Amino acid sequence: MRFFMTLSYRGEPFHGWQVQPGDISVQEVIEKALATLARHPVPLTGAGRTDAGVNAHKMVAHFDYETEPDAVMLRALNSLCGPDIAIHDIRRVADDAHARFDATSRTYRYYVTTAKNPFARGLAWKAPTTLDFDAMNRAASLLCGKRDFTSFAKLHSDARTNICDLREAAWRRIDSSAWFFEITADRFLRNMVRAVVGTLVDVGRGKLAPDGITDILGRMDRCAAGTSMPAEALFLWDVTYPEDIYV
Repeated sequence: MRFFMTLSYRGEPFHGWQVQPGDISVQEVIEKALATLARHPVPLTGAGRTDAGVNAHKMVAHFDYETEPDAVMLRALNSLCGPDIAIHDIRRVADDAHARFDATSRTYRYYVTTAKNPFARGLAWKAPTTLDFDAMNRAASLLCGKRDFTSFAKLHSDARTNICDLREAAWRRIDSSAWFFEITADRFLRNMVRAVVGTLVDVGRGKLAPDGITDILGRMDRCAAGTSMPAEALFLWDVTYPEDIYV
């Protein structure tokens, strides 16, 4: 039987989601926990790959298992995975359901604080100067639509296409000194969100006019866009699926 696992994790201790030689990853930790309980390897497939240091408020992954996981197994998995990973629930899905390919949208958030805040340290980017969030929102609105995001993609990636359907991109205020950028699309390219945020920060600093985003998109050149922002302030916030995928 196939199951979807919904989980969250703090990115700082891990070298990203995906298993890789010599570095600890979220996928590796959970697969080891599943194997301990099942007494055989249990491969896990995530909705996507988060880079080293990136957090997940909601990640979804699928795996196949012989019996229906219960509350006892959920508690055991959480115990085995340690304090930086939380597995929230496990639901039965159609046998051909796929956590990556069946996702209809993904949402990321990037957190920024304009004042020193010890409670946000390691989870938000401290802006060194005042930012013009109105201008940043004007620029962000120009990103929406189905378009080629090569200018915001990591160079030499293995993506088959750089076209994404970007449905929402906006800065939202939390309080007088805290904001987050929320961006939703059908898919994202490697490093895309952090490059988008870095370019919008250039707008907020007055280094780039809001409509300069359109020119950057058209150039299809990573060197045209802004710098990639630090990973620790980025969260995979949500992943959505068709309701009929669940059994």
